[in-house]
Amino acid sequence: MVGAKITGVDKDFARQVLDWFDQHGRHDLPWQQNRSLYKVWLAEVMLQQTQVATVIPYYQKFLTKFPSISSLASASLDDVLTLWAGLGYYSRARNLHMAAVIINQEYGGAFPQQFEEALALPGIGRSTAGAILAQSLGQRHAILDGNVKRVLSRYFEIEGWYGKKSVENKLWEKAEACTPNERLADYTQAMMDLGATVCTRSSPDCALCPLLRACRAYKNQRVNELPTRKPKKHLPVKNVRMLLLMNTEGHIMLEKRPPSGIWGGLWSLPELALDEDIAGQCELRWGCRIKNIEDQAEFRHTFSHYHLDITPCRVKVEAVAASVGDNEQQWCNAGQVGSYAVATPVAKILRQNLK
Repeated sequence: MVGAKITGVDKDFARQVLDWFDQHGRHDLPWQQNRSLYKVWLAEVMLQQTQVATVIPYYQKFLTKFPSISSLASASLDDVLTLWAGLGYYSRARNLHMAAVIINQEYGGAFPQQFEEALALPGIGRSTAGAILAQSLGQRHAILDGNVKRVLSRYFEIEGWYGKKSVENKLWEKAEACTPNERLADYTQAMMDLGATVCTRSSPDCALCPLLRACRAYKNQRVNELPTRKPKKHLPVKNVRMLLLMNTEGHIMLEKRPPSGIWGGLWSLPELALDEDIAGQCELRWGCRIKNIEDQAEFRHTFSHYHLDITPCRVKVEAVAASVGDNEQQWCNAGQVGSYAVATPVAKILRQNLK
């Protein structure tokens, strides 16, 4: 396919990218085999803010468990979150499940093939909708994920943080102009590959880039300056104590978090503020008396908008109220813990205490 005829606003750009892709691009990713709308949709959602190597094992397990949109729609959110646990950004999983239900109810279980309909689904933005339809059906839609933003920012020497609407609009204009009218699936994958493997955030390998000769950032020695970094801001720090409540039978208390917000819908350890009375809260909330309290080493988990300093606390209790244990709170033994969807910091605490 090297040198294949390409039409579009910027024919040279697309031709160079596609010629490079034919020789150096990734052609054996799981979602590239026997492409379907569902497979590509699942992959694109998982790949949001997550690297390919991390996604592949999650993708394979997920597709084995839920081989169709209908099977995903009929699953419980708990089952979906359990398979997603550790992948992070859990709103993606909640939106994926919600969208599957909508597709099952409104489109007979078939992912919609119209751009506006795809865009209206939960968790799907302009770039994701374009990537799904371009790779599955060959429709002409530009994409603008993080990798593509980086390539275009450097190639056209576009200044300014691309989180600003005016900068993003410029990038969309360039993305539209560079998108060819043929080989849309290959071009879409090629742009993502180019940003992920050559035009990387740090230490880009410009010598291997097919766009080197016309790249304005390279010509003006500004590759390391572009794209403009996000303005630094000081992340606030929050503190929490996570309780590893263990009763006399060795069972551990897990609580289900609210459906939205941080770790929404996941199971977690009970939480208290650092200045709250552990003994008093245990009796008030769970009807149990404290036998022993042991604070463990604090560790930090960082979200995009704040740091969370977590102090694990191992608490042995007795006389647990019989009423405790429902759909939102569960005592479970060590062997059952693995069947609950928990966030990475909670999994870390459980591993360290259930060896």
